[in-house]
Amino acid sequence: MRIAVASDIHGSAFWCRRLMDRIELLAPERIVLLGDLLYHGPRNDLPRDYDPRSVAGMLNGVADRVIAVRGNCDSEVDQMMLEFPMMGDYAMVLDATGDAGARTLFCTHGHLWSDGLPPLPRGSAVMSGHTHVKRNETDPSTGLLMLNPGSVSLPKDESNSFALYEDGSFEFVTL
Repeated sequence: MRIAVASDIHGSAFWCRRLMDRIELLAPERIVLLGDLLYHGPRNDLPRDYDPRSVAGMLNGVADRVIAVRGNCDSEVDQMMLEFPMMGDYAMVLDATGDAGARTLFCTHGHLWSDGLPPLPRGSAVMSGHTHVKRNETDPSTGLLMLNPGSVSLPKDESNSFALYEDGSFEFVTL
């Protein structure tokens, strides 16, 4: 199963278009959006080509493949613009295609689970955004793979990115 995992678009039409171009090229079966899709948020500068309506239109163009969760900058008015549900605090995806057995992918923005995660099977992946910092490492105490794809539009490391999940592993894709 090939899944594109993106977070923190923050209304940037420029970076969303770059993401959509890569998604078209890579043709993932699913697109997981980890929140903060349309609004830039009061703590962020305006991202390049800030145009939430255009971003909503681009994301709606792939709505049939989207699994999305709510970020701390997302609201009910954002949901009104989008043709897929995105107000849940988390979503769970089961990848049953790998050789090593099924893997649970726990999807959340990252702002609500700082005090602990729900019980997950060892080997699960926790996918979150929020910090705008890439991460792809296994926690030795829990056996959970912790993945943060970075930020599509406002990365803290100046490397606009998303992640691609395939054959049980993640890789970062720079935009």
